[in-house]
Amino acid sequence: MDQSLKSIPNIPESNLPRVIIIGGGFGGLKLARDLNKKPFQVILLDKNNYHQFQPLFYQVATAGLEPSAISFPLRKIFHNSKNVIFRMTEVQSVDTDRKKIFTEAGYLDYDYLVLAMGADTNYFGAKNIEYFASPMKTVSEALYIRNKIIHNYEKAINIEKPENRRALMNVVIVGGGPTGVELAGAMADLRNTVLPKDYPELSFKNMKIVLIEAGPAVLAPMSDEARSHSLKYLEDLGVEVMLNTKVSDYDGKQVFLEGKEPIETETLLWAAGIKPNRIEGFSEDLYARNGRIYVNEFSEIRSLKHVYALGDISLIEDEEHPRGHPQVAQVALQQAKNLGKNLVEIHNGRAPKPFKYKDLGSMATIGRKLAVVDLPFFKFQGFFAWLTWLFVHLMAILGVKNKVFIFMDWSWNYLSFDPSLRLLIKPKYVRESERKELIEEK
Repeated sequence: MDQSLKSIPNIPESNLPRVIIIGGGFGGLKLARDLNKKPFQVILLDKNNYHQFQPLFYQVATAGLEPSAISFPLRKIFHNSKNVIFRMTEVQSVDTDRKKIFTEAGYLDYDYLVLAMGADTNYFGAKNIEYFASPMKTVSEALYIRNKIIHNYEKAINIEKPENRRALMNVVIVGGGPTGVELAGAMADLRNTVLPKDYPELSFKNMKIVLIEAGPAVLAPMSDEARSHSLKYLEDLGVEVMLNTKVSDYDGKQVFLEGKEPIETETLLWAAGIKPNRIEGFSEDLYARNGRIYVNEFSEIRSLKHVYALGDISLIEDEEHPRGHPQVAQVALQQAKNLGKNLVEIHNGRAPKPFKYKDLGSMATIGRKLAVVDLPFFKFQGFFAWLTWLFVHLMAILGVKNKVFIFMDWSWNYLSFDPSLRLLIKPKYVRESERKELIEEK
């Protein structure tokens, strides 16, 4: 029997209106937590059974943190909840006329539907880059990058001639936003401090770390002070920053640039853009050209009653943000908070309140002791900015255990800067019959 023709089993009967939230990222999880103990049956769906703290993916990729430190089981969050239910399944389509969603495990009816699926890597149509490059949008991808880098050095040490090691040792990062900048800084710290101790036979003067940005500056959305300081910090760490440079192709061995010489590398880390995730069932006229879905000031999808979208996939056009809000975690969190209050108001017969984004600032870290911070009325850089970055990210992580582990890891890494996570743990071969369940699709 086709799974889509039967409902998901073991969902308790309830007289409460049902809110289905698709996605356990920042927006979806925030909304589910805010609706805990409220007069709704809340069903949270995600293809993973854990929440991923995306701002620290780069630390997993560079062996600074273990994957479990930035991941938190979704079921644990709702251990004592009587109205929030989690199911691990992938949503395939939505029927807004019949108010149903269809998943791998079956279908569900809804009273309110919230899309919070986040975004995936955007390769801008470059098929070779998509095939050969390494993205970093999930914990699995970050762990893959860690394995790839370590494997390359284990391989390089068995190669006699330095010129034959070049492609294995060089690392090229594309995208000068916070992810690219933080990844480049962490890789430079590894090269300057840790890897020479692990591989004393190799000359790390021959290892290039290149950050490529198509625009005229790194950290383009931040202030001039943040941009200039971050560029200086990167160059001081020995990162070669190439601005106004476009990548045209990549064959797994060389990165080809428009109007410039190619760069040899077997490690191309792609942090150049994102594209919103989609679910079938919504007409094309609801989507903007960039793939985000139009919503009104209440985060409700245009022309669809009681169907909402949050975070990276949503687009609210207003005077302050004619092209939509920035695709950052704070937007998703604030939208979710507003929607949580509005659903209660609607349930009680009162009018909802429009969403108003409050910019709390932005920040990025470069290496293990420098950062840039832009607050609405104050901008600062350097070591104090790095301490601020540490505190903000530590407080944002879910779970006391995770906070303690990360604090201890960061403290030890700062004092010794010799993390012991450089383990090459290869995945076990997975039988064809189990691959769909056990392997994350690219």
